[in-house]
Amino acid sequence: MDVTKPLERGMPHIIVEIIEYVPHAVVSRTIIKKTTGNVTATSMATGEELGEKTSPFDTYVQIIDGTAEVSINDKIIVLNLGEGLIIPAHSKHSFTANEQFKMITTTIKSGYDD
Repeated sequence: MDVTKPLERGMPHIIVEIIEYVPHAVVSRTIIKKTTGNVTATSMATGEELGEKTSPFDTYVQIIDGTAEVSINDKIIVLNLGEGLIIPAHSKHSFTANEQFKMITTTIKSGYDD
């Protein structure tokens, strides 16, 4: 599957199949990218990590394959297949793949009260 090619609009797809596992790698594919928010599919091979970062926006994470370890403000949370959570805006967070997993992340950048 060509991860550089956008998904065809108005056509069904199997979400877990839109991104593959690559040994020793983290692979991401943007599903939707707008100024108001993004939807991204990511696969992480066993042993890989996405280092700590913060975002000024809430981010919804849903596991679509495997099990992920998420750290939010130094609290470890294990997410299993089908589970999701909201990473609060301005929280430091990271991901660890103790086993391979795939996730969908959705960030909405509009509608925040100042």
